[in-house]
Amino acid sequence: MDLSALDPVALIASLIVAATPLVLAGIGELVVEKSGVLNLGVEGMMIVGAIAGFAAAVGTGNPFLGLVTAAAAGMLLALVFGLLTQFLLANQVATGLALTMVGLGLAALIGQPYAGIKPPGSPRLDIPHVSDLPVVGPLLFSHDAMVYVALALVIATWLFLGRSRAGLVLRAVGENHDAAHSLGYPVVRIRLYAIAFGGACAGLGGAYLSLIRVPQWTEGMTAGAGWIALALVVFASWKPWRVLFGALLFGGITTLQLNTQALNINPAIPAGALLLAAGLIWLVASLSASRAAGSPLVMLLTGAVVLAFGLIYPRMQIGSAWLSMAPYLVTILVLVLISSDRTRAALSAPHSLGRLFHPSS
Repeated sequence: MDLSALDPVALIASLIVAATPLVLAGIGELVVEKSGVLNLGVEGMMIVGAIAGFAAAVGTGNPFLGLVTAAAAGMLLALVFGLLTQFLLANQVATGLALTMVGLGLAALIGQPYAGIKPPGSPRLDIPHVSDLPVVGPLLFSHDAMVYVALALVIATWLFLGRSRAGLVLRAVGENHDAAHSLGYPVVRIRLYAIAFGGACAGLGGAYLSLIRVPQWTEGMTAGAGWIALALVVFASWKPWRVLFGALLFGGITTLQLNTQALNINPAIPAGALLLAAGLIWLVASLSASRAAGSPLVMLLTGAVVLAFGLIYPRMQIGSAWLSMAPYLVTILVLVLISSDRTRAALSAPHSLGRLFHPSS
């Protein structure tokens, strides 16, 4: 086991980059679900945003226009979902799944001419003197603009949902659309705004993958990131700040999966440490909210077992296929732990989530 090549600062910085598309897509889906709509088409909107942004950036030579185009493409696809579910009253689950399949196929078709092409570079926001500070500079002040946009989006969403009248109305629509309608609020219009916002965020998340994180176009390059973003909203109990922390957790698993083989480190060591840290944060949050601590304790125990395994067998390497499965296995584990606490899930989820609404009902 060779730890000398491990740069913790670079590892954490790459973790932040890996978490950014999940934050963007997760925050967008959180707002959509807060309005009472369940859109399972996040993966499709992300992949369409990835190719639309890539094509626009290559065609214009401007990555900013690529990001704008990606947001518009994701929004357009989301509005198709909104038309089908809010006006034609189609089933939200089936429509979302169809949206994902359409998005994947459409992106594969449009992206054929762009394979092997490099997009224009996206500059980093290096702040003079501050970016050169040891540790703090590379961690906080040497990222691309979209990292800070994602963080600002988390803050803005938290303020909007918790501190504004419009956010209160949106939450009321998600909790009881019939009561909101009886008070004169335009339920369908509010939900369409939320759906459009979620689509724009998913499109930006996809474009971040194709223009910044992995600056190239590859068919299916989202690789399930949209599904992880959906799980992230449940993991976060529909709270913006928890989406950020959850994205860092899942981004950390992805980063470890990409780096452990090259560094000849047993991936169980950093994975176990990450699970311990996440379990500790979850435990503190549960105790502060006077909730049952069973699920966080299970995560802590799992992290301890994984870490102990890595320390006992430090030179053991795991095949690349197993490492590629790690982010999705952790997603399943987290969802199982959360689903085991049915009271917590029932109290956190918007009451009208996934339910159809018609003004005449």
